[in-house]
Amino acid sequence: MLPISPQILAALPSVIRRPTRAEWSTDGGLTWNPCGVSGGSLTADRTAETRYQASAVLTDVGMSRDEIQTVSTQVRIWQGVVIPRTSVEWIPAGRYTVTSAEALRTGGVAVELDGLEDELRQAEFPIARVVGPDSARFLTERLISEALPGEAVAWRPGVPADTTIPAVFSDGDRWDVLSSSPTGSGAGGIAQALGAELFFDARGIPTMAPIPTLGNPVVWRIGQGVGGVLVEPATQQTSDGLYNIVAATGDSGAGTEAIGPVVVWDDDPNSLTYAGPDPVNDPLAPQRLNMPWVRMRTMRYSSALLTSVGQAEEAARALLADSLGVQSSLALTSICNPALEAGDVVEVEVAPGEWERHVVDSLSWDFGGTSMSCTTRTTSRRL
Repeated sequence: MLPISPQILAALPSVIRRPTRAEWSTDGGLTWNPCGVSGGSLTADRTAETRYQASAVLTDVGMSRDEIQTVSTQVRIWQGVVIPRTSVEWIPAGRYTVTSAEALRTGGVAVELDGLEDELRQAEFPIARVVGPDSARFLTERLISEALPGEAVAWRPGVPADTTIPAVFSDGDRWDVLSSSPTGSGAGGIAQALGAELFFDARGIPTMAPIPTLGNPVVWRIGQGVGGVLVEPATQQTSDGLYNIVAATGDSGAGTEAIGPVVVWDDDPNSLTYAGPDPVNDPLAPQRLNMPWVRMRTMRYSSALLTSVGQAEEAARALLADSLGVQSSLALTSICNPALEAGDVVEVEVAPGEWERHVVDSLSWDFGGTSMSCTTRTTSRRL
């Protein structure tokens, strides 16, 4: 969760004002110019390649070569929160590149905004090149700074930044080298090989973070009743993207010894997605033990960046954790907490007195609005 004072967090139901402000820049963020925001909304989705997307009407600024345009203009937005007897507290709500703009006859400029991942994807290598070998930290920071000069990468605890990445040939796609395939298939990139995810956070900082799991600390409790912030929950389930076995293989194709496959699986008998005691060496165990409900849903992941059994296992476990969490999802409407981030772990009161841990996959809210919509996921357990 983004920094927010404890008194503001505790008093979100009693917020009296939610002002919004913005700034724009045409020189890559060296200088910023203030402007107003009249309406708009944002969506933060950790399952999308561009985490932050927004639309807004910017005021006190025009469309021109030196103001709002779709070539080099960036926009930063803040959501303010005010409770009784306090001054406004400003919380970052995204740093964006302008993808479309329209001058309105009534004044202002209507813009569609994408996070800076969009600029990385467009900055393909002019010619094919070999990347590495070097540490994940060095290669990530170099590849990002080539496309976005001056941007420093934030490495969150738990990411093995000093892992050696072998030489890899790329036909031009910078984003594929840096990040990962959304489905876990294909070559994957540096982030996926580290069991991590790469994104630009609400402040526009390129961030390498571990895959969020339900074991992470709870940052916010979404409760019902008087003083609670939950407005409306709606439970749903899906099997899309659900795997309970991940097999990871490393093979550079350059004559080096192949790694794996390293296989990990859901080994919790209380889980609805239990894959059995050993689906690799004893696939008939569920039949022998009278477990007709056991099913195998396998993801095969291969990457030339996996150079050791330990690294392959770490990447496979991250993919497994990310998949198993989609067993049971919750679409909810709550009081708007602009400090909440996709990937945060929250506790939700799904029924009076019944609390569940959930990972926030996506959230959206209107600038200045009092409510927000979230889609979360948790792990279903067999009772």
